[in-house]
Amino acid sequence: MNGRATSVRWRIVGLLLGYAALVHFNRISIAVAGTERLMPEFNISPVLMGALSSAYLWTYTLMMTPGGWFIDRFGSRASLLLVGFGSALCVGLTGVAGFTVSSAATIVPLLFAIRAFLGVTNAPFHPGAAHAVSRWIPGPQRAGVNGLVNAAALAGISCTYYLFGFMMDRLGWPAAFVCAAVVTGLVAAAWMATAASGPGLHPGVNDEERRLIGTDASGSPAAGRLTSVAPWKKRSVILLTLSYAAVGYFQYMFFYWMQYYFDTVLGLGKDRGRLYATIPTVAMALGMAAGGWLTDRAQVRWGARRGRTFVTVAGMVASAGLLGAGVIFREPAWIVTCFSLALASLGASEGAFWTTATDLGGERSGVAAAIVNTGGNAGGALAPILTPLISAHFGWQGGLAVAAIYCFLGAILWRWIDPDEGIQTAESGIPADPEVRVRSVEAAS
Repeated sequence: MNGRATSVRWRIVGLLLGYAALVHFNRISIAVAGTERLMPEFNISPVLMGALSSAYLWTYTLMMTPGGWFIDRFGSRASLLLVGFGSALCVGLTGVAGFTVSSAATIVPLLFAIRAFLGVTNAPFHPGAAHAVSRWIPGPQRAGVNGLVNAAALAGISCTYYLFGFMMDRLGWPAAFVCAAVVTGLVAAAWMATAASGPGLHPGVNDEERRLIGTDASGSPAAGRLTSVAPWKKRSVILLTLSYAAVGYFQYMFFYWMQYYFDTVLGLGKDRGRLYATIPTVAMALGMAAGGWLTDRAQVRWGARRGRTFVTVAGMVASAGLLGAGVIFREPAWIVTCFSLALASLGASEGAFWTTATDLGGERSGVAAAIVNTGGNAGGALAPILTPLISAHFGWQGGLAVAAIYCFLGAILWRWIDPDEGIQTAESGIPADPEVRVRSVEAAS
C-alpha cells in the first residue's frame, strides 16, 4: 500500500535557498565594504577595486569545471559542504585582516589572496545546487525550483547593501565579516546534518516520495537520461555556455557597480545609492522565481525546447531593451525603474539555463552545469574591470550600453539549443533513483 510521500525534498530545497542567499551575500559584501570603507580608507581606485572583486571571479571560474567533476564523483552533499565551510573560513579571514592590517600596501594583496581562495571553495555551488535539484525534485517542478534557488541568491545580494552596510555602521567592517562567517558556518553545519546527495541515500525518504521525484516534466515516470557524448563536445552545451556568458556580464555589471553608479556617478549619496542598488536586485529575484514557474508551464504546453526557448529569449531581449531605455533617461526614478525591469526580465531565464544544463549532461550533469556556469562567470569576471574602463572613454552610459548589446546577442543563440542533444533514454535496467542509476551506468562501462 502506498503511503503519503515524505517531504525530505523540501527540507533540501530550504537549505539550498539559505545556502544560495549566504554565498551571494558573502560574494557581494566586499563590493559594499569597498564603496563605503576600503576605497576611502585605503585610497583604492575604482579600477583596483574592480580587480579585487574579479580575483574571486577568476578563480571561481577556473575551478568551475573541476568542481563539476567533484560533484559527479562525490555528490552534491560533499560539494556544498566544501562551499559552506570554505566560505566561512575565507569571510572570517577577511575580518581578521581588517583587525590586524592597517596599510594599503599590505591589505590589498592579502585581500586578493583571500578572495581568490574564496572563489576556489565557492566554485561547486551553483552546479552543485542544480545537481541536487535534478536529483531531488520532480520533473514538472525543476525549472521552478532552479529559479527559486537563483532568486534566493539575488535576495542575498539585495540584502547585502543594507544589511551589511548596517553591520558595518554598527560593528565596523572587520567585525561585520566575522559575523557573516559565523552564520555561514552554522548553515553549513545544518547541511551536513540534514542533506544527502540523492533520495536513495537518505533514510527519511519513503517509496512514494522516490516515485514522485522520478517523474519527467509531464508527470510520467522518467526514463534514464544517458549520453555517450562528453558535455563539452555538444553544440548545445557550447551555445548555452556562450549565452550564459552574456547573462553573467549583464548581472555582474549591476552587482558590482550599481551602488557606485547611483551613489557617485549620479551623485545621489550613500543612502539613496544603497536603496537604488537594492531595488533592481530585488526585482531580479522576483523575476527568477516567476520565470522558473513560467518555464515549467511553458514546457508542459509546448515541450521542453520550445517552452524554455520562448521564456529565455523573451526575457533576454526585453532586458537588453530596458537597459538601453535606462541609459537614455536622466531622471533617477525612471532609471531605476528601467534597470529593475531589465533585471527582472533577465532573471526569468535562469531556471531554463540550469535545467537545460543538467538535462544535457545526463549522468554527467555536474560537469555540464559547471561548464555553463564557467561561461557565465567568465563573462561576469570581465564586467567589474571592463565597465569602468569603457566608461572612462565613452561615459557610464556607454559602459551600460555594451552590456545591453551583449545580452541581445546571447538571446539569439537559443535558436540552436536543444536540451535533448545526444541523449538516449533507457527505461529498462536503469534503477529509478538517479544516484543509484549513475553508479549502475558507471559500473556497466
